Amino acid sequence: MPVPKSEFEDLRSLEFRDPGEVLDADEMYTVYEIARLFQGLDPGQDLDPATEDILLDWTIPWMLDNSEAFVFAEPADDDEPGHYGLATAETAGGTDWADADSE
Repeated sequence: MPVPKSEFEDLRSLEFRDPGEVLDADEMYTVYEIARLFQGLDPGQDLDPATEDILLDWTIPWMLDNSEAFVFAEPADDDEPGHYGLATAETAGGTDWADADSE
């Protein structure tokens, strides 16, 4: 059920961080690890399934919106997730997203 804005004391702008602020340029991550890092958590932190689902709901659209900033690697096995990392001038032939947050 919608809630009137007047019910809230603090309304803020919705701001997302750039991928270069979230990921280490030398590492590859699963979407689950990126979801944790995106929220400032340790990538290996245990989460209950409901919380993890909510984090993924925020992370997947963010990754799609910033798709040019990512490279990916196929999973080692069919039952494992793929891995994603920051695109660099060497890996993607374009913007070096590891340095994009400093521009």
